[in-house]
Amino acid sequence: MRLDINLATRPYEDAREFWARWGIGVGLLGLLTAVLLGFAVLGWVKAGRDRQAIQHLQQQIADRDRERAAAEQLLALDANRSTRDQSQFLNELIQRKAFSWTRVFEDLEKVMPSSLHVVALKPELNDQNQLELEMKVAADNRAGAVDLVHRMEGSKHFQGAQLVQEGSSENGAGVSATIVAVYVPDAGNRSGK
Repeated sequence: MRLDINLATRPYEDAREFWARWGIGVGLLGLLTAVLLGFAVLGWVKAGRDRQAIQHLQQQIADRDRERAAAEQLLALDANRSTRDQSQFLNELIQRKAFSWTRVFEDLEKVMPSSLHVVALKPELNDQNQLELEMKVAADNRAGAVDLVHRMEGSKHFQGAQLVQEGSSENGAGVSATIVAVYVPDAGNRSGK
């Protein structure tokens, strides 16, 4: 008869299997860490190239600003002032001539609610050299003007539509409203064709 007696102070444990499993996990984590570090280094190198490109573009912008400042100083001379003013006048005239009333009315027709009619339309260039339309409209109630503003907001030809003024119409039977929006013609129609 054989008796197995364990004389150790602690029970026997097979640590080899434990460390084999954890070793694989630690190895995978190390590999993942190395891959992530590789991506981080690659991103840092790419960011360095982007920083250099940005610096180059900023240098070009600074050069163009200096050239523009020099050109503006040259145009501001008394001998050149009349030429500059004449050029600005002709450019504004060309922009006004490029404005197509037909195209504006076609675009307005697409967004105009049936219960509303245009009383006056005034195009002007704003400070950003954009074509701003000021429209006076009349309707039976305020909802028509609000509907027009919502439709203009959804149109690609009108930006920043705002209802700037409203009141009762001259005959007192309805409301009149003033709506301001920036008109954006199609790229092919900007030449006025």
